[in-house]
Amino acid sequence: MLKDGKAFSGFSVNDIQKAKKFYGETLGLEVSETHGLLNLHLTGGTRVLIYPKPNHAPASFTLVNFPVGNIEEAVGQLTKRGVQFERYEGELKTDEKGIFRGGGPLIAWFKDPAGNILSVLEESA
Repeated sequence: MLKDGKAFSGFSVNDIQKAKKFYGETLGLEVSETHGLLNLHLTGGTRVLIYPKPNHAPASFTLVNFPVGNIEEAVGQLTKRGVQFERYEGELKTDEKGIFRGGGPLIAWFKDPAGNILSVLEESA
């Protein structure tokens, strides 16, 4: 029954219009709005639901990872669009651009206006 459905994930924000502007304009993703809910339309037909929640609390983990071919280029372009990348010390130490280079894939984390954690992650072709 469930294996044949097109499952999708979702997460909350505290302001749908700020989220719509951020995901649609700042990140340049395809976003649609229906009945006060947002849908992110990602490559391959993947859909992510964003819904308003008055007592929203940001997730303490990465909600969406966006694969990119070149993390330096992606971080540079997003920075120009106003995205601020997180800086971490300790085990997940990031560099001055916010990129983690400590083994495994190169990754840089940032937050949406509701404080949810997202990332760009370099994948080789």
